[in-house]
Amino acid sequence: MTLPVALCVILAVTVLALGLHIWSMRRAARQIVRELSEKLSEDTNTLISLSTSDGEMRRLAAGLNRELRTLRAARLRYRQGDRELKDAVTNVSHDLRTPLTAICGYLELLEREDLSPNARRYLGYISERTEAMKSLTEELFRYSVVLSTDGELTPEPVDLNAAVEASAAGFYAALTARGISPEISLPETRVVRMLDKAALGRVLSNLFSNALKYSDGDLSVTLTEEGDVAFSNAAAGLDPVQVGRLFDRFFSLEAARNATGLGLAIARTLAERMGGSIGAAYEGGRLTVTVCFPP
Repeated sequence: MTLPVALCVILAVTVLALGLHIWSMRRAARQIVRELSEKLSEDTNTLISLSTSDGEMRRLAAGLNRELRTLRAARLRYRQGDRELKDAVTNVSHDLRTPLTAICGYLELLEREDLSPNARRYLGYISERTEAMKSLTEELFRYSVVLSTDGELTPEPVDLNAAVEASAAGFYAALTARGISPEISLPETRVVRMLDKAALGRVLSNLFSNALKYSDGDLSVTLTEEGDVAFSNAAAGLDPVQVGRLFDRFFSLEAARNATGLGLAIARTLAERMGGSIGAAYEGGRLTVTVCFPP
């Protein structure tokens, strides 16, 4: 074998070896990407395993496995903390309901007694604060129920037009008492979605309650044929940062002293469990909260 031929053979073998090595590394990289995606999307304790013997790729997989273990530990701590919070909310709401019911009963008995004007005025203050506390406790209880009943919704064909009309009628007296004349805009065609009727009613009710808290005196509710329900009202007391936190649980503003900050959190949880979405925007001094139920 002449020297040029030998060099060509050596070169060919080298190129072939490099090609095989590159192919092996590319296959290992694809395997890492695939398995990492699976581990992040699944609730599993398995780690990334490679069929290649390449040292660098195996070190890369080992590094990713260390990060996966850290992520899983953090996820476990989060779940544990979230579970403890849910249990605490449930227990607090239950523990408060019984004594509050007793207090309301005794207040009713006191109102029947012959009291001085000052005592009756003080009793009115106590009754007002007790009712506010009772309302907050009920909201806590409803939130604990929503959290503890994952997957128990019952979808059925629901007419969104009728649901919005019924919810608006239920809040009409409260809105007019605040000087708000709601403008309801509905499409001529019936918008029907597969939703849980009770959960939808709670979502719409909480959105009307939110408008009562933050409206400066107006409210427009618009339903589109695409299944979007938009609540829009002037709210000069808000700012974009506050609006961005409206759906955070336990977030409330000074203007809503009697609120737990759970109403919109409940609405978001229920809307998402029904396959919908909810969001808020603030522009030109107007707050718009939109809940979407796509076909």
